[in-house]
Amino acid sequence: MAWAGDWDVTEQQLAAKIVAVTGAGPAAVEVTNRSSLGQTDVEAIRRGLLESLSGAGLKFGNTDSASVNVQISLSENVREYVWVAEIRKAAGAAATVVLVSKSRTNVGGMTHEAPPISLRKLLLWSSDSHILDAIVINGALPRMAVLYPAQIQFYRLQGDRWMEEQVFPVPHSRPWPRDLRGRLVLRKDRSVEAHLPGVICLGSTANSLSINCHEGDDPWPIGTDQSPLNASFAQTRNFFTGALSPGIGTQNVAPAFYSAAPVPTDHGTSWLLAAVDGRIHLLDGTNDVVLSKLNWGSDIAAVHSSCGTRWQIFSAASGTGQEDVVRAYEMPGREPIAVGSSLSFPGAIASLWTAPDDNAAVAVTHNAETGKYEAYLLTMACSQ
Repeated sequence: MAWAGDWDVTEQQLAAKIVAVTGAGPAAVEVTNRSSLGQTDVEAIRRGLLESLSGAGLKFGNTDSASVNVQISLSENVREYVWVAEIRKAAGAAATVVLVSKSRTNVGGMTHEAPPISLRKLLLWSSDSHILDAIVINGALPRMAVLYPAQIQFYRLQGDRWMEEQVFPVPHSRPWPRDLRGRLVLRKDRSVEAHLPGVICLGSTANSLSINCHEGDDPWPIGTDQSPLNASFAQTRNFFTGALSPGIGTQNVAPAFYSAAPVPTDHGTSWLLAAVDGRIHLLDGTNDVVLSKLNWGSDIAAVHSSCGTRWQIFSAASGTGQEDVVRAYEMPGREPIAVGSSLSFPGAIASLWTAPDDNAAVAVTHNAETGKYEAYLLTMACSQ
């Protein structure tokens, strides 16, 4: 177990911040571990926090008798342990969030356990051709659509294998940009859209398959079903120009960016942008805040799960050697906090998009060992 003195100051700091919000009345307090700390350390921290809260004047009550509810999460990122307290003064009221952090290098002798939630991957498709995106269309007869630079390929599930069903060409009069990107979108009516630079294809999967493509500068849908957002794509480049529709609050223009992820909260939805300037921007509808300490890549996506805070942000970044990695983060406050362990891929991640129904993401990788393009479905797994 870690020496108890390692946590004293941090416990007192968080207790002081909590009581400054709650006052000295009764409050229900719950401590949840979302870090890799072992149970022995977590129990010692929980006792220390309760002692510090009591010493600061807080009185404890149960959920039924106390009007104030305090949820404390023990989280972590690569460099720090981050403790977040969500304080609600009435049922259904918006939460006030306070947090403290402590460098992981300043704490010694701790035991660790497996992360409480983890990322999992499932190989959907592998091809010698350049895969831009892939989606699974669930239903009585499951289908999969795979977007390539020259065509959209549909497959039907037979037994446990995807079998080729129908191919539709993607005509275009202009040469594709060098670093080509594309996205497949499944609408609620099960129609399919394919977006490429200067080209949009619309199709039906209801009975017989059909696809019609036309040239145009239609904005690309980059959000989720619950948090829709459209953005204009630079036809000759590989990024979004920053023009948004319908916009994020009063913000209709953002820095040019590669990808975006919504962050739903009790107060509305903020957005994280992986900008062309190499930094992560947080847009809350009014302000553009740069999160300078993050070492993320250019591909991010949001996923709605039953784990943790229910929304996670997946971020792709370079790993060791020829491997890229994807890691999950949560946003209980204004700073992302890593959750679970990262997933490694034997090559570069070419794209990362939120999957249909918002409950997964699709990552396309270029395997450095085989030279093939591979599409993976990424999901969150919650420990029991």
